[in-house]
Amino acid sequence: MARVQAFVKDHRMRWKEMPGGFGAFETGLHERITTYESELLAEEMARADVDTEAVEVEGTSYCRVLRCEGTYMTAAGPIRVLRTLYKDRTDEAERAIVPLELRLGVVEGFWTPTAAKQASWVVSQMTPKLSEELFKRLGHMAPSKRSLDRLPKALSARWEDDRLRFEQALRQQEIVPANTVSVGVSLDGVLVPMKDGEAVDKRQQTAEHGQLTRGPAGYREVGVGTLSFYDAEGEMLSAIRIGRMPESRKATLKRSLRAEVLAVLNQRPNLKIVKLADGAVDNWTFLTKQLPEGTELVDFYHATEHLSEALAAAHGDGSVEARRCFLDLAFVLKEVPDGVENVIRSLNHLCKKHPDKAAISAALKFFRKRRHRMRYQQAKAQGLPIASGVVEAACKTLATQRMKQSGMKWGQEGGQAILTLRGWTQSGDRFDRGWALLAATYQTEVITLRSVVPFFGLVDRKARR
Repeated sequence: MARVQAFVKDHRMRWKEMPGGFGAFETGLHERITTYESELLAEEMARADVDTEAVEVEGTSYCRVLRCEGTYMTAAGPIRVLRTLYKDRTDEAERAIVPLELRLGVVEGFWTPTAAKQASWVVSQMTPKLSEELFKRLGHMAPSKRSLDRLPKALSARWEDDRLRFEQALRQQEIVPANTVSVGVSLDGVLVPMKDGEAVDKRQQTAEHGQLTRGPAGYREVGVGTLSFYDAEGEMLSAIRIGRMPESRKATLKRSLRAEVLAVLNQRPNLKIVKLADGAVDNWTFLTKQLPEGTELVDFYHATEHLSEALAAAHGDGSVEARRCFLDLAFVLKEVPDGVENVIRSLNHLCKKHPDKAAISAALKFFRKRRHRMRYQQAKAQGLPIASGVVEAACKTLATQRMKQSGMKWGQEGGQAILTLRGWTQSGDRFDRGWALLAATYQTEVITLRSVVPFFGLVDRKARR
């Protein structure tokens, strides 16, 4: 603090006289304040050290083996702290423990809790390389690209080991917005590049069948689910967003999404459930059979895409007539009671008029098969949402923007680490609550043992022989 005060006194009267002087003063002051903060953090961390013959942690006794300095990354930058290491003498293969770290909740033996929280949030939003540069420019801590890459993977591994319990705790803490009248449930997917995508084999198999070897052969589908809360006018209040790395039939995502719905209904049993998705059969099998009863709607804009393709085939792509007919029928579909029946009649007429146009017959089949999920006017009259834009946007913000940048390829563990953290940041205050659950697992009570009698395990006896 004396150095900070001396710096301020030295520069207070001089910065106005120098071009860019205030900027230099601001930078210098920040550096000195940060240094002072680091010194205080190092002093406080040292106070948490335990220097005694033995300690007990979760029922296991550990004997003192070494005192040495260790480096820790704090929100103010790296610091060096003298700490004591202990080992379980009955298991020489086990790594030494550091009571200081256990008492303070140091994350992965390197990060202080606040530093780890900040770093994990930032790396969920941008690449480790950009995160490294950001921290350097901010002038606080300066973690390396490698440490920023390892941190979310370590956090995700710990979360996945006890995921069911953690997710249950998150759901129990969730508060449904007071004005909520309905809750929309949706799921979708987006292709991302995978390290194990077997692109070469897939392209070879495609070529052997005489097909063109192009397209995302090395990609697999990330599953995305959303739970969105709406008021009486159908305005969205908030949403929960979940992302899971590729797996068969999105099994984990579906289980999590179902648990979210049941938890919300347990809190607010009178809420209306609206199930929204595109036309994919697997999505509707889940929404219909595994969720409580509710209104089922094919995404309105997905339905109009099929309508647009049929009209383009009938009247010419981009023609005035195609556009006019589209606007008329889209309005009928959305605003007229049972408007889907009018659309089906129009498509049936076009199908007879243009029997050679496959797009028209395909659209007619699409609307006939899903007509019971296209009662849009009735849904709007109840203040219910009719589009699944929330989940489609989540596919972009959760996965595409972060995971489909140039040159990226993802493994299962690394990808899930980003999806979990990123999902929290896009789900209200879930990042803070999720982080609190994780951070608590790094903090453990350390009991100081007195009058310890040395115990030599099997390894020690063999060594003495």
